[in-house]
Amino acid sequence: MTSQSQGIQQLLQAEKRAKDKLEEAKKRKGKRLKQAKEEAIAEIDHYRLQREKEFRNKQMNVMGSQGNLSAQLEEQTTETIRNLTSSYQKNKESMMKKLLNIVYDVKPEVHPNFRYAA
Repeated sequence: MTSQSQGIQQLLQAEKRAKDKLEEAKKRKGKRLKQAKEEAIAEIDHYRLQREKEFRNKQMNVMGSQGNLSAQLEEQTTETIRNLTSSYQKNKESMMKKLLNIVYDVKPEVHPNFRYAA
């Protein structure tokens, strides 16, 4: 009977060791999954930051050129306004004289289509 109880004890101990090993393997698997998840999140964050940096660079290139174009357009507009203003100031007096001469110099004539009814 003692040999039988010793055999049972050995089986129980073997079963306990197998259960402990199984629990240890589950813990290691859980740790590996958690580590893999953390690594994946870190890799995703790194990729996201890289893509955002590329996007910002492209956006700055596009917006920078647009900003440069708007500055050039603003400068051209200012120059055109300045030229028109100076032209107006130069020609204002002579144009006023021409207009007043035309208005004051009235030559009464009968229109060619007018028919004198007698």
